[in-house]
Amino acid sequence: MGFNHSMKTRFKVSHKAMLLLLALLVAPMTVFAADSALVLKQGDRLAVVGDSITQQKLYSKYIETYLTACAPQLEITAIQLGWGGEAAGGFAGRMDNDLVPWKPNVITLCYGMNDGLYKAYESATGKPFEEAMRKIVTRFKALGATVIVGSPGVVDSFSFKVNATSSTVYNDTLGKLGDINRKIAEDNGMPFADIHGAMLSAMEKAKAANGESFPVAGTDGVHPGPNGQLVMAYEFLRTMGLDGQIAAITVDMNGATTATEGQKILSGGAGKIEIESSRYPFCFFGGEKDSTGTRSILPFVPFQENLNRFTLIVKNLPGKQAEVKWGNASKTFDSEQLAKGINLAAEFVDDNPFTAPFDRVMKAVEEKQKHETDMIKGPVNTVGKLKAGNPADPKLAEAVAASETAWTQWETKKADVRSAFQPVRHTIEIKPVD
Repeated sequence: MGFNHSMKTRFKVSHKAMLLLLALLVAPMTVFAADSALVLKQGDRLAVVGDSITQQKLYSKYIETYLTACAPQLEITAIQLGWGGEAAGGFAGRMDNDLVPWKPNVITLCYGMNDGLYKAYESATGKPFEEAMRKIVTRFKALGATVIVGSPGVVDSFSFKVNATSSTVYNDTLGKLGDINRKIAEDNGMPFADIHGAMLSAMEKAKAANGESFPVAGTDGVHPGPNGQLVMAYEFLRTMGLDGQIAAITVDMNGATTATEGQKILSGGAGKIEIESSRYPFCFFGGEKDSTGTRSILPFVPFQENLNRFTLIVKNLPGKQAEVKWGNASKTFDSEQLAKGINLAAEFVDDNPFTAPFDRVMKAVEEKQKHETDMIKGPVNTVGKLKAGNPADPKLAEAVAASETAWTQWETKKADVRSAFQPVRHTIEIKPVD
């Protein structure tokens, strides 16, 4: 916030205060993982709710995998309730049957893509959307849950072709629906995740670097691929208040090696350290310009800096440079870089000891979330419809039994995710090169 003439007439600012303000304005900015306190508490139950973009099970998968492998100390249980083609009113109508009995502590909402009707914004469009969103937030607020109100995402500036509406016009519509969600969050004291702003920024930067045809909101212009969905996951995780410090390993070449919680030093000496990690860094896939992978979007969203710091600090290095070998890969760094700390997750993004273990966890999460889609859209929702229509319907007992079986299977899938996540032993070698 800058000073203008009208503000100067209202406030008397001392010379000392002005100098302090100027110092703050020109000082280098520190990057933080979040602008609020941690939303999640240990043992929370997190529900990821939205339309077909959620039902793609990409950003929801990245969120759950991050919480499972990168922040396991929180012991979060997650479920996704995406429903293709749904608007906010659709979930408002099914939430008491499909989600309330699960007793979530935290919910992420991402609606608006279908609510905007793929045309220029009108108040007649915004009003029912606002009413439905307020109904959802009010309902779960009354139950004591925290609702992270997400704005809708974006449509792709190149590939979006729906109803002869330009991408600029429809992104304006989505932005206005996002403003409605921001106000609802403020009115209810809930966190707001600016999915629209984060995706719009990443899309502009990515297309400037890779060409206008590079898809960020999907090849159909609406459903993002892994790259765009990673931006969505980033913004929701950032809004949850996660600090992003996965590990800090400090090696004193003249002394001891220490590590933060979740990293156990098994042996250390002569520049070779063996570690057992019960917290993973987030791992990515795909090439540098592959829109069907997650790696390609990293230059355009601060995921590594804010959410994925696996830091190595080397003190008292005998020389100006050292080769750091982590797993099968190695890179050379100067002593100043190492003393300050390097982010191994960012420096060894293509190949590191966690790549395969992380993939195993993500595949287990994927299988679990596939089951959740079938379960919620199948027997669980059917029970609600039958109860609402005719509680005496003889099919109800059959549907209830099917629902109970599905939930039992879900517990097994949840256990499979926990089993897939195992501590990883790995070695860091530091070899002075001069």
